[in-house]
Amino acid sequence: MKAIIAIIAFLLSLLTTHFSQAQTINWESLQKEQKHILNVNAGWDYSFVYGLSYGYQLKSKMPIILESSFSLASGEVIFDDFKTKIGGQINLYQIENFRFNASLHGIYRRYGNPLVTLQNFGADAGIVIGYYKPKWFVSGEFGFDKAIVTHFKHSDIYKAVYPDVKNGWFEPTTGGNFNFGVQGGYSFSRSDISLRAGKVMNEDFKSMPLIPFYVQLGYNYKLE
Repeated sequence: MKAIIAIIAFLLSLLTTHFSQAQTINWESLQKEQKHILNVNAGWDYSFVYGLSYGYQLKSKMPIILESSFSLASGEVIFDDFKTKIGGQINLYQIENFRFNASLHGIYRRYGNPLVTLQNFGADAGIVIGYYKPKWFVSGEFGFDKAIVTHFKHSDIYKAVYPDVKNGWFEPTTGGNFNFGVQGGYSFSRSDISLRAGKVMNEDFKSMPLIPFYVQLGYNYKLE
């Protein structure tokens, strides 16, 4: 039983080792007529991860961007480990070039290995406070990523060792991570190049994932 708990705990730590992530936006260079934001990104998030995202800027008094994203972890089997997100971010407050931004997303992700396949629904929330100019920006970020409910499907290999193991959806919540770091970028024409880096910590503030750091390089292209 202790071995089962240890393996499941390890797998859950892998599943939830994803930093809170929204499109990295230079709000000062984003024009009102630029409604569509296309993004490609790559970086380290437990393993090498690459992704695509799309943002749509609403016509609203406060700048609001609705967005969806899809990311994959590099590995031998494509689509074995992936994450999808849908949600948005908002520029809540501005004092001259200083901006306060918030984001909220729903998450569906999948993690598979020879022992078990995990499917998870969760959510993340983030805060970004920074200094923004038309050509560049720098800011600090803080976020929380919560795994709410997880489905376990154990392989025959696992069942051969532990035949009484249960498959199915498990509640209550199965884990969460805080992330904190910095982001910055350079803007030109319709494009933004951004870099994010930071650290991840488990929600108990006592333990950390196996590799507790993240870094991401991103590129935005803005269309009317």
